[in-house]
Amino acid sequence: MCGILGVVATTPVNQVLYDGLQVLQHRGQDAAGIATAQSGRFHMHKGPGLVRDVFRTRNMRNLQGNWGIGHCRYPTAGSAYNPAEAQPFYVNSPFGLMLAHNGNLTNSEELKREMYLADLRHINTNSDSEVLLNVLAHELEEHAKGPKLDAEAIFKAVSGVQRRVKGAYAAVVMIAGYGLLAFRDPHGIRPLVIGSNDALGGTEYLVASESVAIDVLGFKLMRDIAPGEAVLIDVQGNLKSRICAPAVPHAPCMFEFVYLARPDSLIDGISVYESRVKMGEFLADRITKEYAHLKIDVVIPIPDSSRPSAMELATRLGVPYREGFVKNRYIGRTFIMPGQAIRRKSVRQKLNAIHQEFAGKNVLLVDDSIVRGTTSREIITMAREAGATQVFMASAAPPVRYANVYGIDMPSRTELIASFRSEAEIATEIGADALIYQDLEDLKKAVRALNPDIKRFETSCFDGDYVTGDVTTAYLEGIEDSRTRSENGKKDSKDEDQDDEDEGQLDLNLVVQGADR
Repeated sequence: MCGILGVVATTPVNQVLYDGLQVLQHRGQDAAGIATAQSGRFHMHKGPGLVRDVFRTRNMRNLQGNWGIGHCRYPTAGSAYNPAEAQPFYVNSPFGLMLAHNGNLTNSEELKREMYLADLRHINTNSDSEVLLNVLAHELEEHAKGPKLDAEAIFKAVSGVQRRVKGAYAAVVMIAGYGLLAFRDPHGIRPLVIGSNDALGGTEYLVASESVAIDVLGFKLMRDIAPGEAVLIDVQGNLKSRICAPAVPHAPCMFEFVYLARPDSLIDGISVYESRVKMGEFLADRITKEYAHLKIDVVIPIPDSSRPSAMELATRLGVPYREGFVKNRYIGRTFIMPGQAIRRKSVRQKLNAIHQEFAGKNVLLVDDSIVRGTTSREIITMAREAGATQVFMASAAPPVRYANVYGIDMPSRTELIASFRSEAEIATEIGADALIYQDLEDLKKAVRALNPDIKRFETSCFDGDYVTGDVTTAYLEGIEDSRTRSENGKKDSKDEDQDDEDEGQLDLNLVVQGADR
C-alpha cells in the first residue's frame, strides 16, 4: 500500500504534488518522493520520512515543470530501512523513464532472472517497483520504431508488461519528451482514479491512488482507471486510453474498504464511508442473532477507521455510542509501522482513554480489523485500567488468517494472531470477555451492495484465495523465510545516529533524451 500521483498541468506542479502526497500520507509513511520535468530535464527529490519532513523550500524550488509524479512509500517488498528504495525510480534507456508504483509483484524474482539473462538489464535494489520499471523499459524498446515512440508503441509495451508481470500494481510513469502514463493490473487489485480540471491554457489531468486527492486538489473526478487499462496524457494535455490486457475477473482489494483507504474516497464506484457503515449494519445483525446474551452498556470505536461501523452498530443495537479514546494525530498508523515493538509502544502514545466512559460499564469496542493483535491487547488493557467491568471486542472484518502478497504488510502467518487460533483462543490472547468477528460473506455483501457490478473481491488475507492464481505454498514459505531473516538481521544490527537532517535524501537533475514523436 503506497500513495501515487501523476499530474499534467498548464502551470508548475510541485505544490500540487506536495499537497496531494500529504492527502495520501495515510497510504505510506516510510518515504516520499517527487519528480517533475521541464525542457528535457527531470528533477527529483526523495528521502525517508513523512512528506512534510522530506521536502524543504530549497527542494521545492528545484522541482520545476508543469508535469510530474509523486509517491509516498509503505514498505512491503524490499527493505524498510534502505533510503535507496524511496520512489520514484529512474532509468535512462531506451528512453528516460520515472516510475512510482503501488502494489506488489508476485513474480519479481523470476523477472529479475529474465532481465539479467535475456533483457540484459540491471536491478540495483530489492524493490519490485524497480523490476516493474525495467520490464516497462524493455517492452518500450521492443515496440518502439527505433528512436521514435508513439502512443501505439506505448500501449503495446504496457500489454507486454501485463503479460509478463503478475501480482498487484497501479503505476504512474513519466516518459521523457512524451508525457504521463498510468496503468493498473488486470484484476484491478490496487486502486487508481483520474480527474480533470479546466484551466487557462487547456485541460489539466490528475491521476491518484484515491479520489480524495482529486477532490482536495480542486479537480473533478472523471472515473476509475479500469483494470488492465493504460491512460496516456501527452505534455500538450491530449488523453488517450486503451485496455491492454485480456479480461479477467475484477477483484479490488477488500482491505482498501476495511482499513486502508480514507473514508471520503470512492473506489471502483464504492463509497468507502458507506461501505464501513454497511459493515456495521451486518455486524449488528450478527450480534443480535448470535450474541444477544451479552449485556452491552456502550459502544466505543477504536479511532479512526472503525467509527462509521461502530456508529451504525450502536444505532441498530439501540445502545449508546460514545467516544472513549482521544487520538494523538501526530503519531503514525500503527498497522503500517514496521516492527511489533514499535507498534506496541506507539499504541499508548497514540490513544488515551476517557475514564468516565468506561468506569463501571460493559463496553463493546469496535475495530476495523484485528491483524497481529498487538493493538487490540493494549487497548483492552487500557479499557480495564479505565474501570470497564467487561470488555467485548468486535471486528468489522473477518479473522485475518493468511499472508497478503499484493501490497499489504501481512507476509508471514506467524505474525497473524488468527492464523492458528480459534476465536475463543484469540479472545483469551487479547484479553477480551467476548470476541465477535464479521462473517466473510456478510463483508462481501456489505461492500457489493454499493456496486453490484463487482462480483469478486481480493480477500486472500481472510480465505487464502489468491486471485492471480500464481501464489503457491512454496512462494508463501519463501517470503516467510525472507521476512524472518530480515527481522533477525535488524535485531543484530546497531542503530546509527542521524547527524544530518538530509541523510538518506536524494536530489536528481538529469538531462534526458526525449522520445521523438
